[in-house]
Amino acid sequence: MHPEGQEAVLHIVVNLFFLVVVWWSLQAFRFDVFVRNPEGAKAKMLMILVTIAISHLVSSFFLEYFQGSLMLRYLF
Repeated sequence: MHPEGQEAVLHIVVNLFFLVVVWWSLQAFRFDVFVRNPEGAKAKMLMILVTIAISHLVSSFFLEYFQGSLMLRYLF
């Protein structure tokens, strides 16, 4: 397997992992306090978009941290 392929698989797995973790953790958040109709389609779409946005931020941080730690070997 080529390194680019391995990196692509890593990105997909990390993104999906954090998507599930963020979705799971947002289940404890009370969206009904902030939206008028918490069971409506708009509220559900908001929940999906918030989940995607937060999981993107978290997975990007993790992947950048991982890339940075791999580059440390070139320091010396």
